[in-house]
Amino acid sequence: MRLKNISLSYGMRIFKALSEEARVRILHLLLENKELSISDLEHILDFTQTKTSRHLNYLKNAGLVGSRRVDQWIFYYILEEALEIIVQIFTFIQKDVNLIRDQEVYKILDSNRELAKNKIQNNPYRK
Repeated sequence: MRLKNISLSYGMRIFKALSEEARVRILHLLLENKELSISDLEHILDFTQTKTSRHLNYLKNAGLVGSRRVDQWIFYYILEEALEIIVQIFTFIQKDVNLIRDQEVYKILDSNRELAKNKIQNNPYRK
């Protein structure tokens, strides 16, 4: 669903959500990678579980982020109705050093995860 305009109260929630660097970094990672678990965000941003949860709850309550449960994991993503606004905002700050570094850390962690999965799957002693 594409928004044509937003209410003042929704706009204020967006601006308040973006007033904290941690939340901006989380939104950027979600924008770049579609969805991430809380443990992925903790590792990439080097945040505690408490800090990460607090910021994700804030983003969720602001109407920017949704979640889905898979077994014991919860994956977070940017809500479709907020996507266009978030994309527009990040066009202006996409070259920020912190945001670029966060994405590089994600790529390293993701490649390590793929290596580990391949190693487990190709283990000749695996039953």
